[in-house]
Amino acid sequence: MSRTSIILVALCLVASCSAVDESDAVITKYGSQINLDGSYSYEYGTSNNIQGQETGVGGSYAAGSVQYTAPDGQPIQLQYTADENGYQPRGDHLPTPPPIPDYILRALEYIESHPFTRVQLKK
Repeated sequence: MSRTSIILVALCLVASCSAVDESDAVITKYGSQINLDGSYSYEYGTSNNIQGQETGVGGSYAAGSVQYTAPDGQPIQLQYTADENGYQPRGDHLPTPPPIPDYILRALEYIESHPFTRVQLKK
């Protein structure tokens, strides 16, 4: 066997050993409470370290979190709320928009300080 073949076989073995089979995961923790006033709460956990919890009131408000490990090994911690302002997730893994350039901010300030007078066209 060539040296390259040995390295390739070794890498395949390492990759197969590090792959985790999560099909056997089981629920290790579960709790749920629904109250007469429409409020509720639940929590769960699994043997493969997925954790979640949420509290809320009917269809008007919810807050919770989910924790797990991504396939690349990154720990994911997501917190969220959902209310009249919509779904608002928070987490270090979520993408963020780039900062607004200074020239755009200055242009917006100029537009705000110099309001446009509306012109009425004659019919």
